[in-house]
Amino acid sequence: MSYSLNTTILDPLSKKKAKNAVILCHGYGGDGKDISLLASYWRTHMPDTLFICPDGPEKCKVSPSGFQWFDLMDQTKEQILIKSLAAEVKLNKLIDEVMQKNELQGEQIAIGGFSQGCMISLQAGLKRKDKINSIVGYSGKIIDTNYLKNNIISRPKIILMHGDKDEIVPINFLFEARDFFNKNNYKIESQILNNCEHRIPVEGSSLGLEFLKKNLN
Repeated sequence: MSYSLNTTILDPLSKKKAKNAVILCHGYGGDGKDISLLASYWRTHMPDTLFICPDGPEKCKVSPSGFQWFDLMDQTKEQILIKSLAAEVKLNKLIDEVMQKNELQGEQIAIGGFSQGCMISLQAGLKRKDKINSIVGYSGKIIDTNYLKNNIISRPKIILMHGDKDEIVPINFLFEARDFFNKNNYKIESQILNNCEHRIPVEGSSLGLEFLKKNLN
């Protein structure tokens, strides 16, 4: 099955029709194969779930072998927002395709990702008219809090996780996101990952798995 973005696809281990789907977005300079390592672990515990791991829509300028959802280099805040909105359209198109081709409803879809993949998932997930089930975010941030607060449409379940020693996307962005959701009457789950840099540790992957099993199944 092909999609508008190049994807690494992990079909349900049960070989049955997918009961739900998880779309995982990689970080800046990564690709779908990178984040599919997380999907491979989750898949053994969610045998009826389809996992979709797309490549970002653009080649990454900093890492030519990798991809990006939008450009982060030498950009103003306004330019980053504009480029993220273009990426959001492409992610939404993929979500729609996954739903249509696999006969799934929004409540059977979870999205999420790492770093830039978390950022684009939060922005897309909160703005979708067709509400998805949930978002799992690692080491990310809200791209533009002022923009997003004025464009909230739906309220998926959310868990955010962040390493306390992250120097790429500092942990203050987790605190900013928690404050944002609190002010906008969301109840989200969050977890600070101790002694953790800019990565997804075993604790984080386990927490994400339990969150998905609780909400999707």
